[in-house]
Amino acid sequence: MEAARTAVVDKPPSLDALVAMAASDMAAVDALIRRHMDSPVPVIPALADHLIAGAAKRLRPLLTVAAARLVGARDDACLKLAAAVEFIHTATLLHDDVVDSSQLRRGRVAAHLIWGAPSSVLVGDFLFARAFELMVGANSMPALEILARASRVIAEGEVLQLTRAHDLDLSQELYLEIIRAKTAELFAAAAEAGAVSAGAPPERCRALRRYGQDLGLAFQLVDDALDYSGDSATLGKNPGDDFREGKATLPLLLAMARTGASEREFWIRTIDRRDQADGDFERVRDLMRQTGALDATLDLAHTYAASAKAALADFGANPWRPALEDLADFAVLRRA
Repeated sequence: MEAARTAVVDKPPSLDALVAMAASDMAAVDALIRRHMDSPVPVIPALADHLIAGAAKRLRPLLTVAAARLVGARDDACLKLAAAVEFIHTATLLHDDVVDSSQLRRGRVAAHLIWGAPSSVLVGDFLFARAFELMVGANSMPALEILARASRVIAEGEVLQLTRAHDLDLSQELYLEIIRAKTAELFAAAAEAGAVSAGAPPERCRALRRYGQDLGLAFQLVDDALDYSGDSATLGKNPGDDFREGKATLPLLLAMARTGASEREFWIRTIDRRDQADGDFERVRDLMRQTGALDATLDLAHTYAASAKAALADFGANPWRPALEDLADFAVLRRA
C-alpha cells in the first residue's frame, strides 16, 4: 500500500509556486469577497467575516483562477467567478455546521454557537445570493450554468448524506457518490467555470472538470482519514467529529466491513445508536490501524490524485500545469 502512495509524488508537495503565480489575482478576489460581504445588517458581515477570515488557502477560488490562466486567460473575467465559488463554499459550511452541530470550523468556534443557528443559516443564504450576483456580473452564461448546477448538486449530496446518516450498511459506491456531489462537484465546477470564462475549447474544459472532480475526491478522502488520525491543532477542528456525529465515512465503512461480526454490537452502539463512552474513539482508531482502513482510504485518495494529474497531460509545458500538479500532491499529503 505504501508503494502505491509514494508512487504519486517524488518530492514534498508545496503550493508556493501556485500561490505566487496567482498572488495578484487572489488579492483581487479577496477584495471582491470583502466588498460583497458588506451589508447594512451588522450581523451579516460580522458572521461572514468570522468564517471567511479563517480560510487560509482558498483552494476552490484559487482553482478557478489557475484553470483560467492555464487555458490562456488574459483578462479578469475569472475573478468574480472565483469570489462566487468561495461564497458558495462558505455558505455550505455555515449550513453544514448547523446540521452537524459542529463545535469548531477552521480553528474557530463555529458561527452557530456565537450567533445562533437561525442567523448562521440565513447568512449562508445571503452568501448564496451574493454568489449569484457575482456570477451574473461575470457575464458568462455557461459559467453561471455550471456554478448554478453545482449548487444544486451540492444540496442534493448533503440531503443524500443526511438520509443515510448512521447507516452501517452504506456501500463504498454510494459513499463515493455522496462525496462526489457534496465536495468534488464544487472543485470540478470551479475549474470548469474558470476554463469556460476564458473561452477554452470544450475538450480543455472537460479535462479541467475531471481534474477538479478527482482533486475534490482525493481531498475529501484525506479529510475522512485525518478525522481519525489528525489532531485539533493542525486540523482546525476536533478530531473524531465524524465518529461522534455517527457519520459513515470511508475509513469507518472499511473498518466495519473488515471487523465483521466480532465488532457488530460495538458499531451498532456507537454509530447507529450514538451511545458513546470514554475510550470508544481510541478503540475505533486502533481498529482502523489494525484493519488497514486508514491506509486503504489514503491509497484511494492517491489514486484520484494521480488521475487528476493525468487529466492535465495534454496541456504541455504551460507553467500553470506543474503548479496544479503540485496542488494534487498537496491535497493527499497535507496534515490539515
